Amino acid sequence: MTDYCDFAPLHPVHVYYHDNEYGFPVTDESILFERLALEIFQAGLSWEIVLKKRAETFTAFDEFHVDTVAAYGDDDIARLLGNAGIIRNRLKVASIIHNAQCLQAMRPDGGFSAWLNSHHPMNRKQWTKLFKKTFRFTGGEIVNEFLMSVGYLPTPHNSTCPVYDKIVALNPPWNQVDQSTFADD
Repeated sequence: MTDYCDFAPLHPVHVYYHDNEYGFPVTDESILFERLALEIFQAGLSWEIVLKKRAETFTAFDEFHVDTVAAYGDDDIARLLGNAGIIRNRLKVASIIHNAQCLQAMRPDGGFSAWLNSHHPMNRKQWTKLFKKTFRFTGGEIVNEFLMSVGYLPTPHNSTCPVYDKIVALNPPWNQVDQSTFADD
């Protein structure tokens, strides 16, 4: 299997995400929400398709403003399912709307970032169990990729990738704990 760090920096679709987003720590609610949604959309598809449709998805989902998406109704679902510029899957769309409502419910306790911090560190199995209890459409790969993409699980970049050092310099949550914590039982 080809390492993402070997081909992404040379690939026109993957380069920006690889070099500037993937693995960097994130705390902003809308960005966290978008990343979770993108991972949900990726299930069963290639990451390249998700990235190619990202700009239209961002627009279609009102820039992933949690309150706006949480209030989506039947007309919005029909609009989204009719938009060929995004990945059209009723279950994925419904889960993203539901997950926005879950994020709203987290706000009295500090929001999504605070929720992630309050449960960190955990291994992938523990995170997956928690996400399945809290959100919809969040299986093991979705949770794993989401948490790596926002800095809660160890960076997916190999240590020879120039991006690796940039991420480590930002001291993401995964870098602040004993690495054995992340070993699945």
